Amino acid sequence: MEVYVVNTHLGRVVVAVTAAAVSASLTACGSTEGAGSGDSAKSEAIKVGLLLPEDQTARYEKFDKPLIEKEIAKFTRGKGQVVYANAKQDAAAQNAQVEAMITRKVNVLIIDAVDAKAIAGSVKKAKDAGIPVIAYDRLAEGPIDAYTSFDNEDVGKVQGKALLEALGDKAGSGQIVMMNGSVTDPNAKGFKSGAHFVLDGKVAIGKEYDTVDWKPENANSNMAAALSALGKGKIIGVYSANDGMAGGIISALKAAGVSALPPVTGQDAELAGVQRIVAGEQYMTVYKRYAPEAAAAAEMAVALAQGEKIDGLINQIVDSPTTKGVPSVLVPGVALTKSNVRSTVVEDGVYTIAEICTDRYRAACEEIGLK
Repeated sequence: MEVYVVNTHLGRVVVAVTAAAVSASLTACGSTEGAGSGDSAKSEAIKVGLLLPEDQTARYEKFDKPLIEKEIAKFTRGKGQVVYANAKQDAAAQNAQVEAMITRKVNVLIIDAVDAKAIAGSVKKAKDAGIPVIAYDRLAEGPIDAYTSFDNEDVGKVQGKALLEALGDKAGSGQIVMMNGSVTDPNAKGFKSGAHFVLDGKVAIGKEYDTVDWKPENANSNMAAALSALGKGKIIGVYSANDGMAGGIISALKAAGVSALPPVTGQDAELAGVQRIVAGEQYMTVYKRYAPEAAAAAEMAVALAQGEKIDGLINQIVDSPTTKGVPSVLVPGVALTKSNVRSTVVEDGVYTIAEICTDRYRAACEEIGLK
C-alpha cells in the first residue's frame, strides 16, 4: 500500500486532550498483533500517499515524514508503501500531486495542505475515486475522513501566556508586535485567536501582521516596518507564531541596533529556535510532540485503507468550513523555555545536547546546566 500525506493546519477544536489520553488511545487501538485474520497479507500491502506542504520549516522533512513512514511500516508489518511528495509551498503543485496519487491508485491519502481552501477540489476528486483522505496538521477543506493535529487555539494561548509572564510588570509600559502566520493556513487563524484571547486588554498591540507563506524573510520585513513605525524603544515584546519567523524577527531587531532583545515567542521547537532560547535571544517556543501526531495519522490511514472503522482511535470531533463532525486526534503542545530544554526535546530524543550545544552555544548551555 502507498501512503500519501498532505499537510494542513488545524481549525477550532471543542474538547481538550491530554498527551496521556492520546498515548493510551494509540496504545490500546494501535496494536497490529491481532491483524492476522484471513486476507491480512493482501490488506497490509497498501499504498499510502503522503503530501507535505513545504520544506522551509525543518519539521516536515526531519520529523513528520520519517515518523509517518516508520509508523506505516509498523502498522502494516513492513508491507505498506509510502509514496511521498512535497509541494514546496505551491498550492497548484500540491493539487497536481493529488491527481498523481489518484492515478497511482493509492489506497489512502495523508494531506498537509499548502492552502486549506485550494485543496478542497482535489480532496473531492480523491473521495470520488474511493480514496479516503486524512488531513494532517492543518484542517483541509473538502470531504475529509479524518484529521490529526494539535489544539491550535490552545497553542496560541500557551504563547500568549508565556509572553505575558515574560513581560511581567512591564506589560503596561509599551507595545507588542504580533507576527501571525499565513492566512492560507487555517492553523494560523487558531494560533492568532488563542493569542488574542490571552493578550487583548492586558498589553497594547502596536502592529500586527499576517505573514505571507510563513516566510522568515517576510517576518523580517514586517518587523523592520514595525520598528520604523513604533520606534525600537517602544516595543516590549513580540508574539511570533513560529520559530522560523522568530529568527527573521530577531535578525531585524539586531539590525535596528536593539541590544536588549524583547521576549519573542515561537513554535515548533526547531533546533535554531531552541539554540536561540538557550542563548537568551528567543524567550520560548511551543514544543509539539510530532510522534503521537504521526502515529495517529498512520494508524488511521491503515485502518481506512483496510476498510475498518476508526471510532476507537479518535479523541475529538471537529468541524471544518465544509465538513461537519470530522473524526480527529488532537495532541497538546508544551511551552519550552530555558528551564525545560532537557526535560522536553533532549529527553524525548528530538535533539542531543551535542546538537544543541555547539561551540557557539556551549557557554550558554553550561549556564543553564545543559552539558
